[in-house]
Amino acid sequence: MDILAIYGGLFAIAFAAATILPAQSEAALAGLLAMDSFSPAMLVVVASLGNVLGSVVNWGLGRGIERFRDRPWFPLRPATLNRATKWYHRYGRWSLLLSWMPIVGDPLTVVAGALREPLWSFVAIVALAKISRYLVVAGVVLGLM
Repeated sequence: MDILAIYGGLFAIAFAAATILPAQSEAALAGLLAMDSFSPAMLVVVASLGNVLGSVVNWGLGRGIERFRDRPWFPLRPATLNRATKWYHRYGRWSLLLSWMPIVGDPLTVVAGALREPLWSFVAIVALAKISRYLVVAGVVLGLM
């Protein structure tokens, strides 16, 4: 096994999972942790880094969303985007603590960009949420929780 390919693959899956692409980074992380062949800390770091950077891509897309929102190829349904916008208006930047959740998390990160959340606070809150999720996954797989 090429260790670089393993970590690179995990990074790519975690990155894709944070964007609008369908991917299950938790399953990939859990599988690698269960193999007991790789550093759990490094796996969590790699998955977290990929997932946070994928969210930054969403934030960047959100910055220019108004230009593309009505295009037929636009990947987010208007209802999903509107729901995320309502959450964001109601709870502000702290709604980004839900960025780890399926279905609503990715649109929230797009909306944060559209509503001009500063990048520094976006990254801090999203990193907290995403790292916490991967730590829980690792804790469960490793029998620590």
